[in-house]
Amino acid sequence: MNLLIIRLIIFGVLLYAGLKLYRMYREWARERDADQSNRRLDDGHMVRCTYCHVHLPEEDALRERGEWFCCLDHKHKYLEEHRPSE
Repeated sequence: MNLLIIRLIIFGVLLYAGLKLYRMYREWARERDADQSNRRLDDGHMVRCTYCHVHLPEEDALRERGEWFCCLDHKHKYLEEHRPSE
């Protein structure tokens, strides 16, 4: 009987410690993800697509003739519309 009580107490302590460690890990992961998302927003300079006026990070944008574009399709459409006169 005494051995059963000791085993239950040890099991309870281990369960409590495991749950406590799991909660600490979850909180740490949440803070790390928040820091990474904030860093992502703070790192890059935002530019605007000349064709559709959507803002996007400079590192994801395409540049041609001093203009910024969000995709190849918009770049080609804009350059076709604004082709220099020959």
